[in-house]
Amino acid sequence: MTSLDDDVESVFRALASDRRLLILQWLKRPRAHFRVQIDGDLVKDGVCGVLIAEKLGVSQPTVSEHLKILSQAGLLSATRVRQWTFYKRDEARISKLKAAMLAKI
Repeated sequence: MTSLDDDVESVFRALASDRRLLILQWLKRPRAHFRVQIDGDLVKDGVCGVLIAEKLGVSQPTVSEHLKILSQAGLLSATRVRQWTFYKRDEARISKLKAAMLAKI
């Protein structure tokens, strides 16, 4: 298990990308930013990585790397639905990390 200080460091690194910041912003209100999905609910299940790549205008491997970094930093949770992976913000974890980040700076 990593310390909260290590977690804060990984969050700072994850947030150092404009694209990752956009992803987090869009996932805050997924119905306002993404089209309806065939499988999975945008809010309950999260947004399919394919839709995130489409909106961001990048390839699937590129968005996968961004989503991996955000997930490893504890900002997103991932859920498999059939062959797809859906991502949503981990609001409880984000709240804890915000407090830890404020304490650090």
